[in-house]
Amino acid sequence: MQYITPALIMLIIIAALSRKRAVYNDFIDGATDGMKLLGDIFPPLVAMLVGASMLKASGAMDILLKYLSPISEKIGLPEGVMPLVLIRPVSGSGSIGILSGILNEYGADSLTGRMASVICGSTETTFYCLAVYFAKTRVKSIKRALPSAMLGDLAGIVAAIFALRIVGL
Repeated sequence: MQYITPALIMLIIIAALSRKRAVYNDFIDGATDGMKLLGDIFPPLVAMLVGASMLKASGAMDILLKYLSPISEKIGLPEGVMPLVLIRPVSGSGSIGILSGILNEYGADSLTGRMASVICGSTETTFYCLAVYFAKTRVKSIKRALPSAMLGDLAGIVAAIFALRIVGL
């Protein structure tokens, strides 16, 4: 198992040399392109992470949870899962931290733990992805992409509720 990465690197180098490619120059060109990509996506990434941190630190998250809890109860979403539903579209690492807390508090086999796991696996970090992709492509209008992406997240949440509450998986 420990030889897979070196073997893969050697295979790439051998394939490049057999095609008479300048391996080192291609590597440098790829690294240069990677640094340009990093420069393009870094500002939107920082903005999304700062926004997610401000949402939690300001107490806005708690206020929002207070007002959304009656709705979540009516649709069958456990109250403990609501922080995950709110953070998941913004921050992948933040949502994994919340998922970990949910699993520690409620247990992995509880309805809340299973629901949180399914939601985390079936939704996307929507705003993060949009910020990164649209920053790289220089597309300015996200008026169709954002509602579509949020609808996809909603579908993942509804599917989790359906699968765990109604079907009983």
